[in-house]
Amino acid sequence: MASFPAVLRSEWTKIRTVASTTWTLASALVVTVGIGAALCAVFAAGFKNMAKEQQLSFDPTFASFTGMSLGQLAMIVFGVLVVGTEYSSGMIRTSLAAVPARGSFLLGKLTAATGLALAVGLVTSFLSFFLGQAILGEHGIGIGGDGVLRAVIGAGLYMALIALFSMGVAMMLRSSMLALGILMPFFFLISTILGAVEATRQVAQYFPDQAGTRIMQVVPGAMDSAEASYGPWGGLGIMVLWVAAAVIGGYLVLGKRDA
Repeated sequence: MASFPAVLRSEWTKIRTVASTTWTLASALVVTVGIGAALCAVFAAGFKNMAKEQQLSFDPTFASFTGMSLGQLAMIVFGVLVVGTEYSSGMIRTSLAAVPARGSFLLGKLTAATGLALAVGLVTSFLSFFLGQAILGEHGIGIGGDGVLRAVIGAGLYMALIALFSMGVAMMLRSSMLALGILMPFFFLISTILGAVEATRQVAQYFPDQAGTRIMQVVPGAMDSAEASYGPWGGLGIMVLWVAAAVIGGYLVLGKRDA
C-alpha cells in the first residue's frame, strides 16, 4: 500500500503536469485582479456622483474583490478538472490500482489541489486588495483597518473552498461535463438571481457563495448588498458546511462505485 506522502507527491505531479489546471488557476488570478482593478477605477471616478447613502455604505475592501464573481468560475473549473479528468481519461482505474485505499487516494488529491488553490487564492486576494486600494486613492483603506486583514485572508480562503466544493461535486457526479453543467449556471446565474429577488433572498443567503462572500466585507450591507442574519465568520462557517457535505458525498460515492 502506498504511503500518504507518496500519494500526495503523485497527486501533485498529476496536477502540475496538466496544462489545463495551470491555465485555469492563472485565469482565476488574472480575471479576479483585473476586473477588480477595473471596477475600482470606475468607483474612484464616479464616487462624487454617488448618492450620499451609497458613499456612506461604500466598502473599499469589498470593492477590490468585485472580480471574484467571475474569477471564482475559473476556480470551479480547476476543481472539477482535478477530479473529472481522471474519469474522462480512464486514469482513475490506474490510480485506484496503485492506491487501493480510496480514502487515502481522495485525501491526497484534495490536499494537494486545495493547498495549491489556497496559495493562488491568497496571492490573488492580496494583489486584488493592494492594487484596488492604490486605484481608489483617497477612497481606499489600509491593510491595518478594522476587519480588513480578515477580509483579505478570507477572500483567499473563499477561493480555496470553492475549488474544494467543486472537487466534491465532481467526485459525486464522476463527470467533468455534468459537474460544470450544474455548478457554472448555479454560481453564475441561479444564485445571483435568487439573491437579488426579495422573495427568495432569505433562502439564497444560505447558498455557499452568498454566505462565503460575507467574509470579504468590512461594511455590513456594503454597496447595495442585502443584510444577512449572520456575520462574516458565520457566513464562512455556512460555506464550510456545504464543502464538507460535498466532500463527504464524494467519498461515499468513491467508496461504493467501481472506477
